[in-house]
Amino acid sequence: MQVKINIRGRQYTVRGDETGEDIKQLAAEVDSRMNEVANRTRSFDEYTVAMLTALNLASELAQLRSQVSAQLEGFDREVASIAAMLEAMLPSGADSAKKGKSTKKDAPRKEEK
Repeated sequence: MQVKINIRGRQYTVRGDETGEDIKQLAAEVDSRMNEVANRTRSFDEYTVAMLTALNLASELAQLRSQVSAQLEGFDREVASIAAMLEAMLPSGADSAKKGKSTKKDAPRKEEK
């Protein structure tokens, strides 16, 4: 989808897979973030503002990835713990059947004469 957006007073025509409304919302977020950086740093150099904003966003992304990774590791540990508890609760016959062993003893075979 092709959309016209406005960031820091400049108009851009961009294309993306997202809907036009989604792209406009992303552009508004970038514009807001760049304005915050410009106000904090008192820098009028747009390149510096864009670079600092990109670094801030990359830092946030790295923190979020780290948090998600830690949560997934926690979920993996919980799932392993629950699986171990469930296996411990299985009757011993079900445990050996699970491993492919028969719980019934084979009947002695009669030899044919």
